[in-house]
Amino acid sequence: MNPYKSQPERAFWRKSVGSRHYAELSDMWRPMPLKKADMIATAGSCFAQHIGKNLAIRGADFMDLEPAPPVFNSEAEARRWGYGVYSCRYGNLYTSRQLVQLFDEAHGTRLPSEPVWEKTGRFFDSLRPGIDPVGQDDAESILALRRVHLEAVRRMFSELDVFVFTMGLTEGWEATADGTMFPVAPGTIAGTYVPGNYRLRNLRAADIRADMEGFWERLRSVNPKARMLLTVSPVPLAATATDNHVLVATTYSKSVLRSVAGELSEDHPDIYYFPSYEIIASHPARGMFFEPDLRNVNPFGVNYVMGHFFSGDLAKEFGSVLPAKDDDDIELICEEGQLDEEANR
Repeated sequence: MNPYKSQPERAFWRKSVGSRHYAELSDMWRPMPLKKADMIATAGSCFAQHIGKNLAIRGADFMDLEPAPPVFNSEAEARRWGYGVYSCRYGNLYTSRQLVQLFDEAHGTRLPSEPVWEKTGRFFDSLRPGIDPVGQDDAESILALRRVHLEAVRRMFSELDVFVFTMGLTEGWEATADGTMFPVAPGTIAGTYVPGNYRLRNLRAADIRADMEGFWERLRSVNPKARMLLTVSPVPLAATATDNHVLVATTYSKSVLRSVAGELSEDHPDIYYFPSYEIIASHPARGMFFEPDLRNVNPFGVNYVMGHFFSGDLAKEFGSVLPAKDDDDIELICEEGQLDEEANR
């Protein structure tokens, strides 16, 4: 006898991976308890948009606390203005630092020193610059819109049953004045990059763990029933501001995020982890789930991930996998992708 004798088939590489076609992989996670009646909110990196969309079209009670006004001609147009992308109109929260700072600002315990950026006479919310393609006429309008937004965020945290957060990056640019971390570097979408006013922060595992533990404690203080589902985005970095090759920087970032997500799910009974990163980016997949740029996940990959997500009891509750065409029309809203565009200009 040895301790591996009692392990199930899923614990052995040859039986569960090495001798199977990748399409036959199963039992990749123990689905969390989830019902259609649960109020679900999403946030995080771009890949979280797929999870939210798939939950919504399967009948989940997907929270949308900042719905699009009836001025847009289509859902796609509204998404380009930040509506319907996540449960609130905060844009992408790439880092754990953005998440905890958003919570604190929404609850009145934090005030960012630089909430507004300017570009060619137009004004943008520095903490969500990608949601407004044209900007506002003045800074006061930005601050007024942000107050409305923060009220929606505060309500979301207090009412949700499940918070889905996709961890995407470790790198972020922060204000030297107060440590406020932005979704993109100043000077990309809006603002002006002044080296003395900003610095790169490449969060380490201990930083992210502290952020997420702090966020979890805060969330449970206003919403004791809350549960959290963590995923790690399989999408590589568009660019790195470190001295590393972007492939090395990507490996660091995803490894750190995956480690912290695993620890959190092991240490807290109401925090769960879904392995979208492993399903898409691990070597048995042979890169087949990526577009030719080897960065963006193709529709086949998205649907394969969702097939694993909606398994077991979740398949009974939400139904089986939907055809790829149901998810093909999603235009991911990703500020980070503009870094590639900047480099090619």
